[in-house]
Amino acid sequence: MATRTSEPTVSAQDTISPKRAALIAQMGARLLRLPPPRYSVTVRRDLPIVMPDGVRLFADLYLPRNPGPHPVVLIRTPYGRHSEQPRGGGLLMDFAGKRFAARGFATLAQSVRGRFASEGAFDPRATDTEDGRATLDWIANQPWAGDSVAMWGMSYLGFMQWALAGDPPPQLKALAPSFTSPQGAPRYFPDEAFGLLNTLNWVATVHPPERRDPAALKRAFMTLPVRDADRVAVGKTIPFYQDVLAHPDRDDAYWQKRDFSPARETTPLPISIVGGWYDLFLRDTLDDYAVMRAAGRAPNLTMGPWTHTSLRGMLMTLREGLRWSAIHLRGEEELRRARPVRIFLMGANEWREYDSWPPAAREVSIYLHAGGRLTPDAPTAEEAPDSYRYDPARPTPTIGGPVLMPPSGAKDQRNLEARSDVLCYTSGRLAADLDVIGPVRLILYARSSLEHTDFLGRLCDVSPNGRSINICDGLLRLAPGKGEAQADGSVKIEISLSSTAQRFKRGHRLRLQVASAGHPRWNRNLGTEEPQATATTMRVAEQTIYHDSARPSALILPVARHA
Repeated sequence: MATRTSEPTVSAQDTISPKRAALIAQMGARLLRLPPPRYSVTVRRDLPIVMPDGVRLFADLYLPRNPGPHPVVLIRTPYGRHSEQPRGGGLLMDFAGKRFAARGFATLAQSVRGRFASEGAFDPRATDTEDGRATLDWIANQPWAGDSVAMWGMSYLGFMQWALAGDPPPQLKALAPSFTSPQGAPRYFPDEAFGLLNTLNWVATVHPPERRDPAALKRAFMTLPVRDADRVAVGKTIPFYQDVLAHPDRDDAYWQKRDFSPARETTPLPISIVGGWYDLFLRDTLDDYAVMRAAGRAPNLTMGPWTHTSLRGMLMTLREGLRWSAIHLRGEEELRRARPVRIFLMGANEWREYDSWPPAAREVSIYLHAGGRLTPDAPTAEEAPDSYRYDPARPTPTIGGPVLMPPSGAKDQRNLEARSDVLCYTSGRLAADLDVIGPVRLILYARSSLEHTDFLGRLCDVSPNGRSINICDGLLRLAPGKGEAQADGSVKIEISLSSTAQRFKRGHRLRLQVASAGHPRWNRNLGTEEPQATATTMRVAEQTIYHDSARPSALILPVARHA
C-alpha cells in the first residue's frame, strides 16, 4: 500500500519519540477510518506449530505491548506472510496483523500446509479443518492467549474460517469471512459451466510459471481440450486443476471434504459477511446469507461496489473484522449496527441499511421488442423474432464483471455490443430515478439449432453519452430436458442475472444484452454433449429469440418500494 495511506506501527524499534509515533498512528487510523490504536506492537516471526502428523506450519505473531493474556484473531493464508512474501500477500498479512494487535488483539497469521515455509503438500481445502483445529489447540496453550478467538480474512482466508464453522472448538467465538463462500463445486462450475477464467487465474497465482509469458493465459483460455489449459498457462500439470475438472458433480465424494456449506445451517457462531457487487463470489455470498437466515441464524451482511481485489473492499473487510472481534471477544455491544444488513446503492453512491436481504420490492416486467426496444408494454402478435449466429471458434468475450483478476468490475460494453453475436434491447430515457435492489431475472423464449448451447443475459446502465456499463449477468447451459418446451419447438427458459443494488438515474436507459457466451469467464459451450474437460468438437449454433404475445420474453426487475 502507498505510504501515505499506511498507518505506522509503534514499536520499540521506532526512532521517533513515542508521543509523535502515537500521534502519527492516530492520524493514520482516521485516514483509513479505523478505530484508534491503543497499543504499540511487537512481532514474532516464523513460529513453528506442529500438526498431529508432525508437519510444521509456520506463523507470525503480532502482540499488543501490554500485559496479557489477549483475545486472539487467527488468520490462515496460502498467500504468504511478511517474511515469505514481503511484496505480495505478506504485505496484507503484516498490515492487518499490526492493526488488530494495535487494538488489543493477539494476532496469529499462519501459512497453510504446503505453502511457503509450511511443510506438507498443498491440497486446497483438503486438510484445513484438521489443521485449523490443531492450530486453535496450540493457541489455547499459549501464555499470551485469552480464552476467546475470532477468525478473519477474505477469499481463501475465508474458506479457512468456514472449515471450522460446523463443529467449532469452544474457544472460537466469531467469524468474519469476506469475498468468499464455503461452497465447493458451484464456485468452479457456475451455472453448470466450467469457470475457466477464475479457476485458471487462481492456478496461475498459486503456481506461477518459471518464465513469465504474458500471452500464456490468453493461449490457455482458447486451448482444447480444457484439461490441457493448465500446462499452457503455467508450463506444468496442476493436480488441483485436474481434480476439479474431473469432478463437476457437486455431490461427488471429492467435494465432501472440501465443501463446508453444511455449516451454514448448523454453526452456532456469529458470522459477519462482506461481499462485493462485482466480486466473483457475489452469488455464493448472497446464497450463503439466505441459507443462514432460513436456518434461523442472524448473520450480518455488508455489500459494497467492490471487485475481488478492490483496495476499498479490503479496507472495509478490516474495519468489519475489527468491529466484529470487538463485539464478540470484548463484549463491546455499542458497536452493533442498528440493522444487520448494509448495502451500497450504486448510481446513488449511498449506503442503505435493512433488516434482511433482499429488501421489499415490487417486480416489474420490461419486455423485449423488435427493433431492439425494451419497454413496459407487452408485445403484440405481429413482432418478428431476432436471430444471431454463435461460433465457439470465435466465442463472445466477457468484459469486466465479477471476476477474480483485473480487468474486472464495471466496464464500458460498447465494443462488445457491436458484435453480430450479441443482441441488445434498450429502453427509452428514464423520466425518474429507478432503484433496482435485489435478484434480477430474465425470461427468454428461445430456439437453437443445437440441443446443447448457452444463453446469456446481461443488464447494463446506459448513460446519456452512450456509455454502457455492465450491472449484473448470468448464463444458462441448455441441454435436452431443460427449460419449458413450447408447442412450436421453442423453449421457455429463466436465467438468473444474479443480484444488484443499482440506481438507474433519470435520463439514463436500461439495456439488456443477449448472447451465447461470456468467454472465458464461463467456458464456451462447443455445441456437443462431450464432457467439458475433454471436448474438442465445435459446432456453430443458430439462435432465435422470440418476443411476441405468445412468447413474451421479459426482464424482471426488483424495483425498490420507495422508488
